[in-house]
Amino acid sequence: MMTLLAAAAAPAGEGVLGPFGFSWPLFIAQVINFILVIVILKKFAFGPIQQMLEQRRARIAEGEEKLKRIEKQLADSEEQTAAAIAKANEDAQRLIDEARESAASLSEAKAQEAVDHAQQILAKAEAAAKAERQQIAAELKKEFGKLVAATTAQVTGKVLNDEDKNRINQEALAKVEG
Repeated sequence: MMTLLAAAAAPAGEGVLGPFGFSWPLFIAQVINFILVIVILKKFAFGPIQQMLEQRRARIAEGEEKLKRIEKQLADSEEQTAAAIAKANEDAQRLIDEARESAASLSEAKAQEAVDHAQQILAKAEAAAKAERQQIAAELKKEFGKLVAATTAQVTGKVLNDEDKNRINQEALAKVEG
């Protein structure tokens, strides 16, 4: 029994970790290798990847900012168009009122002529305002489509063909108009 205990006892100097195959020089070499791998990965892999992700995040934020500016410009142009229509309506109403006042002193034919003229001015003003609003809306839709296509191309990193651009423009315009 004594010999069994003596054989099971660890040789002197190996300590508690000796029976498990632990070696200090090998352990230190593994720690140094681990630290080198972490430093190399951080410098050559994680750093560039994080930088690329940050650039994409910045481009997306820039695209969203441009979209907000376009939406604000569209709202401003709609307000200006509404103000122009209101002014044209006021002017037309003023012309109609003046024509009605002068109708008392003028013959019926002249009064009718003035009313017709005022209505033509109103129709022309409304047509001009409508044409201007349609032109502005068309330009903004075109710019919005280009912005969406450019942002999509930048985010996906893919060169879009004309079919892809048209499809993206149609989808974006459908969402904006809807």
